[in-house]
Amino acid sequence: MNNTEHFSRRDLMIYLLITFIPAYLIQVFAGTLYQRGNSSAGQLVLAAMMYIPAAAVLFTKDRWHKIGFRPNFRTNLRHYLCAWFLPAALTAAGALLYFIVFPSHFDTSGSYITVLAGADAIDQLKAQGISYPLYILISAVSALTYGPLINTFAAVGEEIGWRGFLYPQLKERFGVVRGVLLGGVIWGMWHWPLIALIGYEYGAAAGNRTPYLGTPVTGMILFCLCTVSFGILCDLLYEKSRSIWVPSLLHGAFNAVAALPLMLCLSDTGSARLLGPAVNGLLSGLPLLILALYLLFRKNKTEK
Repeated sequence: MNNTEHFSRRDLMIYLLITFIPAYLIQVFAGTLYQRGNSSAGQLVLAAMMYIPAAAVLFTKDRWHKIGFRPNFRTNLRHYLCAWFLPAALTAAGALLYFIVFPSHFDTSGSYITVLAGADAIDQLKAQGISYPLYILISAVSALTYGPLINTFAAVGEEIGWRGFLYPQLKERFGVVRGVLLGGVIWGMWHWPLIALIGYEYGAAAGNRTPYLGTPVTGMILFCLCTVSFGILCDLLYEKSRSIWVPSLLHGAFNAVAALPLMLCLSDTGSARLLGPAVNGLLSGLPLLILALYLLFRKNKTEK
């Protein structure tokens, strides 16, 4: 991967237009599907949307060949291991912090899955001989083993765009710190229609039907804080590995473990959902935020 980057206002504007306009339209369509009870189709549509940032890079000049598509497994083994397991460690640490502060929210009755899948969801599991604690265990094992790998092939569509094009452009124009922070905000804004329409991450789509304080604006702002933190880690691993597959695996691993803390939490916690227990909460996201900012400012200091 060629690390040299030349800022192009034209390419940046083209990229943002192609990335945002179709994605916003798709999210409105997906939101309609969710509201009509067809969540499965909505999920498929959103999975396809993840490739829009990669498609947008094709309309920019002389960037695609700089992305770094070689996995370089031998030289990147430690980076792949970090990408695979760091999300689980940060998610667990954040969830533990949340449940220490809110112990009454810890719940293994299955209220989360009941809200999302229907009142008979637990009975259907029992009919298969699966208790809810066993279901959580099975989900955790899959999230730590094959889940990150499967999710990588969807996440790479976003990573090609965000880390492969957008972040290098912004860092060249605004410097490392401001560029990465701005890139994280832009990445978060890309999800805003879903947060507004279906309660993505903090509302109904995350099993929290009770409106939270400042719905949906506070959710939009808080999610940007999460993508800033997450984006810093993705960008650092991308630079170190020189392969787009490493941040893609990190992205896929975060997606794999994202719902695990919610499965152990009461549903309908209202404004408390803004605090956690998922890693995108203000309280449960502290381990991720602290680590990301520490690594970013350490990197910036060493490069000066």
